[in-house]
Amino acid sequence: MGVEGVPIGTVKRHRIYGVDFSAAADAGKKIWIASATVEEWGLRIEDCCRAENLKGSGRDLNRCLAALRNFIEREGVCAFGFDFPFGLPRSLVNTDSWEDFVLSFPQRYSSPEEFHKSCLSDAGGSELRRVTDVESQTPFSPYNLRLYRQTYFGIRDLLGPLLRNQLVCVLPMQRPLSVKPWLLEVCPASTLKRIGVYSPYKGRKEKHHVARAHILESLEEMSSLSIPTALRREVIGDHHGDAIDSVIAAFTTFRALLNPAGLASYYKQCL
Repeated sequence: MGVEGVPIGTVKRHRIYGVDFSAAADAGKKIWIASATVEEWGLRIEDCCRAENLKGSGRDLNRCLAALRNFIEREGVCAFGFDFPFGLPRSLVNTDSWEDFVLSFPQRYSSPEEFHKSCLSDAGGSELRRVTDVESQTPFSPYNLRLYRQTYFGIRDLLGPLLRNQLVCVLPMQRPLSVKPWLLEVCPASTLKRIGVYSPYKGRKEKHHVARAHILESLEEMSSLSIPTALRREVIGDHHGDAIDSVIAAFTTFRALLNPAGLASYYKQCL
């Protein structure tokens, strides 16, 4: 059995990846990817590494995202959880479908700065949030000053090319085909709030180190996650919190796949 008594068999993916996304110029250093395997009892974290370690990757943003797209395509039957917004509030979208929104995104917004400025202008200067942002208690609007570059490059350079070439299924907006990788939007902070273990965990202070250790212990105590001792030390030791965010992203993806009804509900709120 899995989280909250749901059979693990409902996951239908053996491999799960959690990605702590970044749109920084040196994104290869800042993006972390947690690799996990679904077991009968839950999720086993096997590795956690920077995106610059992917085949053909590097620290440069464009090179890193190209390598990440290739990695997703090569992995085949698996699921990825990414912590950047896959859409905008409905009032800011002028397309009939989510797919059209993503595919027309580069034509509408020529740069991240134009994207940020246009969203603010269209929203009358307000930072609007999606219904799912409100219900899931995500920290920011998709075009918030701290998040807009991730939204922009995530949609334009990750989702867009993969959708255009029909290489993935983005859940729950698209039908989950068994032969393709599945991509989901996740939010580590929202997950921690939902399961009641959120406290500030990013920083060099002892309290942040203790908080990161407590988060991993809490996930393990839920009888749904395990992580090797050496990897645990590495994840807890990353004071930026990116490594542990990738682990939480993998765990969140796992939980989402255990709850198909919740995914269907999310579809109605994604824009």
